[in-house]
Amino acid sequence: MVSGMLVSTILTFGALVGIGAMLRAAGLLRHEDARPLNAVIIYAGLPAFVFNAVHGARLESALWRVVMVSWITFCFSLAVALLARRLLSLEPKRAGGFLLAASLGNTGYVGYPLTAALLGAAALPAAVFFDVFGTVFALVLVGLPLAARLGDRGERYPHPVRELLTFPAVIALGVGLLLRPVVLPEAVSNGLGLLASMVAPLIMLSVGLSLRPKAVAQTAAPLAVLAGVKLVVAPLVALAVGSWALSGPSMQVSVLEAGMPAMMLTYVVGERFGLDTEFIASAIFVTTLASALTVPLLQAVAF
Repeated sequence: MVSGMLVSTILTFGALVGIGAMLRAAGLLRHEDARPLNAVIIYAGLPAFVFNAVHGARLESALWRVVMVSWITFCFSLAVALLARRLLSLEPKRAGGFLLAASLGNTGYVGYPLTAALLGAAALPAAVFFDVFGTVFALVLVGLPLAARLGDRGERYPHPVRELLTFPAVIALGVGLLLRPVVLPEAVSNGLGLLASMVAPLIMLSVGLSLRPKAVAQTAAPLAVLAGVKLVVAPLVALAVGSWALSGPSMQVSVLEAGMPAMMLTYVVGERFGLDTEFIASAIFVTTLASALTVPLLQAVAF
């Protein structure tokens, strides 16, 4: 079931990337047009997605152990990526994209629907906690300062606490938790659902606007290493840690989320701080396609 769901999702995402690339090739859209798309995603679509996932959900104490697994997985993956960066002798802009894409997974856009398909809506809170308190917090607290240091845009070093408290998805999480007892009007729920549904299509179109097939071929070695870290090392670490910290659906969600392809928001961060966005787009594309094989295989072997 999860294999079919994943393949279907990958094919859909691949088609959207292709559409974005064709629009750029035809001259209808430019590389710079990805920025307004990214703004819509961050400030409208993603908050609606997170709010819907936690509003009215049943929360358990085991969710904080899921967060622990997420952070341990991130730290281990980043450490391996830092070592690989030195061995590959990557220049700063590309190194920044490499480190972010290798350590941060697409735990929201792909992780949420796959969790729902594999384990049902009841398992979504675990996916949200892994994503928001794990991946998103890691992006803001570690990823943004790292990108500011290695990028060439000259933007000042971001203040982690301010960035975290003003990050739209984090605000949406807090509001969703506060309003859990409140039944929302149908019109509001439907509107949030529509906003949430546009996240993945828009960001894949954005990736397509920046994707160059030649860039994939020219960076085959670092992309292969990155895919190994993100799709193999990370879920195995989550499995090892989760085997003593978690059980049941929470453990399965953690392994599933840890094995997600490169985080789509790393592309947005790359744009902001002047990292190698062509490399990041290639990393998202390659790991997303490769995950069609690795995720079902790891789930079958582990569970």
